[in-house]
Parts: sequence; structure tokens; C-alpha cells
Amino acid sequence: MVPTWPSRFGGRDADGDEAARIDTALTDYEAADLYPYGVGLSLVGPVLLDQGSVGQQDRWLRAIADGSEIWCQMFSEPDAGSDLANAGMRAERDGDEWVLNGSKVWTSRGAYAHWGMCLARTDVSVAKHRGLTMFAVDMGDPGVEVRTLEQINGDRHFTEVFVTDVRVPDTDRIGDLGAGWGITVETLAHERATIGGRAFGGGDSEDVGLPSWLEEWRAGGWLDDPVARQAAMRAFILYRVNQMAVARVAASAAGSAPGPEGSAAKLRSVAAFKERAYLGKALAGAAGMLSETVGHLEFLTAPSMSIRGGTDEVQRNIVGERILGLPGEPRVDKGVPFSDLKKSH
Repeated sequence: MVPTWPSRFGGRDADGDEAARIDTALTDYEAADLYPYGVGLSLVGPVLLDQGSVGQQDRWLRAIADGSEIWCQMFSEPDAGSDLANAGMRAERDGDEWVLNGSKVWTSRGAYAHWGMCLARTDVSVAKHRGLTMFAVDMGDPGVEVRTLEQINGDRHFTEVFVTDVRVPDTDRIGDLGAGWGITVETLAHERATIGGRAFGGGDSEDVGLPSWLEEWRAGGWLDDPVARQAAMRAFILYRVNQMAVARVAASAAGSAPGPEGSAAKLRSVAAFKERAYLGKALAGAAGMLSETVGHLEFLTAPSMSIRGGTDEVQRNIVGERILGLPGEPRVDKGVPFSDLKKSH
């Protein structure tokens, strides 16, 4: 699953073109659900290859590749969601160790992860973006308490994590001291590229070349009405354009670091998913009020798609500023020491 990684870490030293061919070939086969391993494979692994020390790479990458160690991402906090640089978890140095205290929320895979990639504040005297450092936290430490969060769709893969006097050796610090924000941005770029690289909605039927959900709508007689059919075609066009955009980005970015185009891809994928989920409920008529209706789980999941992995508003800011060259959003706290911000008191 990581063909571009060095072979000593479980990869096969593939270049971008070979990796793309491997990815295409794998679509012909049924594969296991790799969701539990996603943070390690798609986010932590690439960051360690770029920012990790040789010792960290030797220690963690092979275990990520073979699935023996699962990772979670400990970024968001109750007061640091879209404005992630507001992270307030403290890390205070004590000799060759760091003592971490604080809490995280919306940590997926936290309930069963072995390691957590954790953003913490190591300096409150500088601006909020500058005083952050990244650490690897052993989730089995007695000072780590994990509580699952149940979503409206019944999923329980998100957790809140409470960290109390957890000691982390300096050898488990990822990257330079104070370089946490840059590593965060790099990690989130990988995350958005991963989410945006998914053409939500399943594959196309080999017989008719249409997605299964559109075939189900037609078989159920939901497309007999011309107005409903027109709405369904809008959803199908969004789906198909997203498919083509995903393929284009994958082909052009194979083997290279993800950039702001991942934010645009995520916006497209989310829009296609939500259009289909909401329309499916509407086309079902009165029966759509029942939880047994086909697509009910997707309907309940749809609102979260605009939040997870960074809100739509954040993605649009990234597209506007980094792709279109528009003026940046006003930032009144830029350059203000974290200790002087109201939320830190």
C-alpha cells in the first residue's frame, strides 16, 4: 500500500508513474478496509519520511507499513478547531523529556491507536503559529485517557483525549523545536489530498457504466418524474466531474508533495457526496423519513463531510489565497504572543 516508500520500510522504491499503475491495478481487486491504518499510512508516514530522524524512520515506518502499529492524529482541541494554531496543550521541558498536559478532541482512531501524532505548545511568549512543536505520544501511557464520541450516524471512531503529566522523551519529538505549525500544515495537506482523492459514491457498474446509486434510483422508479430526473442528473454530473478531477490530480501529483489543490479536491468530493445524500432522501418521499430507507446512513453522515479534515470555509480560504492569489483574511492576532491572547488566560 506504500509503493513509493523505500523497500527497507515496507515499500518498493517506486516512482510516481509506477505507483499510479499499481494504484490502478489494485482497483480490479477487492481489498480489506484500511481505515484503521489510514492516519499512519497517509499522514504520519509521509511526514516521517520528510521530517523524521533516521532513528524515528527505522523505529516507526516499518510498523506503519505492515499494520502492527496504528496511529491517530491529535491536533484539534475544544478551542482549536478551524483555527488550529490556537492549540493550547502545553509541553514543558524537563531535562531530556517533555511533560504534556491538555486535551484533544475529534481524534479518530484514538480508542485503539498505539501512537498519537500530537501538536503541543512549547513556547507561549511567541505568536501562536511559532510556539508549537510536534510529538509522538504513546497512547498506552497511564496519563492518557481516551473517551469515545458517538456521532449522529452512530459511528464511534472519534474520541476525546485527556493528557495529564505524560512524559515524552525528546527523541520522540518530530521535527525541530517550534516547527510544529509547518509540520501541521504538511500533515493537513496530505489529509485533504487523501479525502479529496476519493470519488465518493462507489464505482461504476461494468454493465451500464453508471454508479450503483443512480441505478438504484432508476430501478425504484424515482427518476420517472422529469423534475426529479433533472435533479438526479445534476448530482450525477457533480459525481462524474469529481471522478475526472480526482484522476487528473492523481496523475499530475503522483510522487510529489500535496499542495493547495488538495483543498479544491476536497471541496468537490464533499459537494458531490452531499448532493447525492440529500437528494436520495428527497426522492424517497415520505418513506425517506424512515431510518430503514436506502442511503439513510449517508444522509446522517453528509453534514460532517464539510467539517472533517478542515471546514469548507478553511478550504475556500486556502484556494482563494494560495491558488487564486486573493488577499488574505484579516488576522488581528498575527504577531501577538500566545500568552497575551484572551483565550490563553
